[in-house]
Amino acid sequence: MRRFAWVLLAVMALMAATLTPATAGSSQDTVRFATFNASLNRNFDGQLQADLSAPGNQQAEVIAEIVQRTRPDVLLVNEFDYDAGGVALDGFADNYLAVAQAPDVSGIEYPYRYAAPSNTGIHSGFDLDNDGNIDPVPAPFNFIYANDAYGFGWFPGQFGMAVYSKYPIDFDAIRTFQLFLWKDMPGALLPDDPNTPEPGDWYSPEELEVVRLSSKSHWDVPIEIGEKTVHFLVSHPTPPVFDGPEDRNGTRNFDEIRFWADYVSPGKSGYIYDDEGGVGGLKPGDLFVIAGDQNSDPLDGDSIPGAIQQLIEHPLVNTKVTPSSLGAVQQSELQGGANETHLSDPAFDTADFSDTAPGNLRADYVLPRKTLQIEDAGVFWPLNTDPLFDLVGTFPFPSSDHRLVWVDVTVPTAK
Repeated sequence: MRRFAWVLLAVMALMAATLTPATAGSSQDTVRFATFNASLNRNFDGQLQADLSAPGNQQAEVIAEIVQRTRPDVLLVNEFDYDAGGVALDGFADNYLAVAQAPDVSGIEYPYRYAAPSNTGIHSGFDLDNDGNIDPVPAPFNFIYANDAYGFGWFPGQFGMAVYSKYPIDFDAIRTFQLFLWKDMPGALLPDDPNTPEPGDWYSPEELEVVRLSSKSHWDVPIEIGEKTVHFLVSHPTPPVFDGPEDRNGTRNFDEIRFWADYVSPGKSGYIYDDEGGVGGLKPGDLFVIAGDQNSDPLDGDSIPGAIQQLIEHPLVNTKVTPSSLGAVQQSELQGGANETHLSDPAFDTADFSDTAPGNLRADYVLPRKTLQIEDAGVFWPLNTDPLFDLVGTFPFPSSDHRLVWVDVTVPTAK
């Protein structure tokens, strides 16, 4: 009963925050940062651009309404196919987010937007899954091609990312780490071929010269809030499944998460280089918010134990408030299955996965620096008695199998 009472208070806070936009003051702003794996990915190259180039796509309308009801100031969208012309990026903003999707909500404007190339669907030229097959021709449902790409994808840019912001983005200072090689991380958990006595030898020496750490990319997107800069550190590590005993996806997930833990730690970031040749991570005192679908639950699922703890137990990360919802608790109880044996609190779940395995998990995170005070936080997952439940639903989902996660932080705007 105590847990339900606590969660009820959190949901009441979510409802109140949804009705009240972030407020600006003379010396500080309350800024809502959010992440949403919106499943705005498509099976065919160019399909998302077509879907978003005009109003009328049902899934995009539902996703937009969720964003309009939670009203983030700064938003990361995971699983958003990348196109070099920014057609999908602008189309979603102009044709969906800016257009009211229900009578009781208003459109939301994001004048500042960013997207960049993703490792997904870019073929490596090597047999990275060691199945004896290499097919360099991108095509829908071509798993031979996708499994040998730098990141799983049927075409370049599939499952990419996008950032939308009400606050100015310092575009000249953005850093991307798409090309950072996995082998260049000290102590990297390189996968091991269990059929040989040598350690960490799943990839050949030639493959290690090209295998990238990021399954999509890692971006440092500086957000200008008054006279302060908040580094929006966004990524989408690979799910720690769909491999074999070598656990190449599990180890990669662990190290993709570790990247940000090292990046925000000045004493550990010296090895990091960005795509323009810049070296190192954040400077002491730099403000940051880490966001994204990390594909790792603290206690459940298939990630390597301790993977997400690299962030949620980091000495510089603020975890005083954990985003939660009543809907997650209810669905865990209704769906049963694997959820019945979970160790993590279901109130913190952010993804509705198969009831057989792995069950519902906490996969999506918004983690500010400790010097950014958390005012409120939540997960958009209404009870099934709430009319808004239809926006999230159950499988087959009208929007996504993930839920939008938001955190309100106080940002001092003056230097």
